[in-house]
Amino acid sequence: MSPPRKTGSPNPMSIKANDVDLFHSASNIALMQLLEQIDTLFDTYASEMTNLIEASGIEELCSDLKVGADDVRMLMLAWKMKAKKQGFITQDEWRRGLKALEANSLEKLQRALPALEREVMRPSNFKDFYAFAFRYSLTEERQKTLDIGSICLLLKIVLGSQFRPQVDSFTQYLQMQKEYKVLTFDQWMGFYQFCNEISFPDLNNYDDQLAWPLVLDSFVEWVGQKNN
Repeated sequence: MSPPRKTGSPNPMSIKANDVDLFHSASNIALMQLLEQIDTLFDTYASEMTNLIEASGIEELCSDLKVGADDVRMLMLAWKMKAKKQGFITQDEWRRGLKALEANSLEKLQRALPALEREVMRPSNFKDFYAFAFRYSLTEERQKTLDIGSICLLLKIVLGSQFRPQVDSFTQYLQMQKEYKVLTFDQWMGFYQFCNEISFPDLNNYDDQLAWPLVLDSFVEWVGQKNN
């Protein structure tokens, strides 16, 4: 006959389950506290009328972060938030970005910017960021193109640190030519491919028989004439 089982002894499986429940409970509490702190920071800059961070709030945020409104890191922050409309930040976008950065205070957000910059500059992320920069700059409903002035400014902000000679030459060309008043998304992305693949300024491996945007064919012809 087997000895009677001791009563009152804890079930090891029950202990593990309780530990998991306590861990989840603590994690949920920590997450709620994080979001509350993120929301409090959002309220600092948001309009009470619209519950959005609008242009004036973004300017105040830039001032507090000690970065310029045209600093590429502000564009990177918008990318991290997956912001939809330039000049406005919704509470959901704010939460998404700051939660991912684990930034529940202005000081932590400041400290997170260098890491965010490194994240964006990874080749696996940068192409997506470059595409985002164009789409984010489309401020009108159904807008599909950007004017040449906006393109030149955006290129200097987004690509200037990586491909300065190409950007300087291309923006110079765009500003002096008369054929193109705007550029499309495909032309924008084509220039990024050009910077990554084409030897510059000799352009030895550029093949105008390939499916490059026509604006790049014209640019290459212009550069060739200057070089000669």
